[in-house]
Parts: sequence; C-alpha cells; structure tokens
Amino acid sequence: MTYVITGVCTTSKDMSCVAVCPVDCIHPVAGEPGFDDAEQPFINPDECIDCDACVPACPVDARRPGDQLSDEELKFSAINARYFSRR
Repeated sequence: MTYVITGVCTTSKDMSCVAVCPVDCIHPVAGEPGFDDAEQPFINPDECIDCDACVPACPVDARRPGDQLSDEELKFSAINARYFSRR
C-alpha cells in the first residue's frame, strides 16, 4: 500500500521527505512546473515502494499508509492520485 500525504502538510509544505525517498516519487519539487502553485507535495501511488523512509523525515507527521487513513484523511488518497493523473 502506498503512502499518502495528508492535509497537515499544507501548513508547512516541508520537503524533507523528498531527500530521503529512494525512488523519487514525491512531486512537485522546487524547480518543477507547478511547485509554487501546489499546496503540498504528493506521492505518486504507482511509484511508491512503501519503504517508510518519508515517515520519520516528516516534521508534521503528514504521511500515512493508504490503508490506515482516517475517514477525514481518505480524500487525500484521491487528491494525491489525481495530481499524478494530470501529469
């Protein structure tokens, strides 16, 4: 099950997770189109290998396994997937 970045990240947009991701599946990053407009980074559900590396790197605890999202967080799974369907 892939990880999902929840709305908690929108308040900080911290990119610590990008540096530790071994498969570079978190986007957009600085310099990429859409970075300034994105409220948060997103995890590509087709590329995430569920390695857990992003979890301890996140200072606001915004990453969750997709199968452990609360009812309030479920919408972020669709938001993350939708971001990559537009790319």
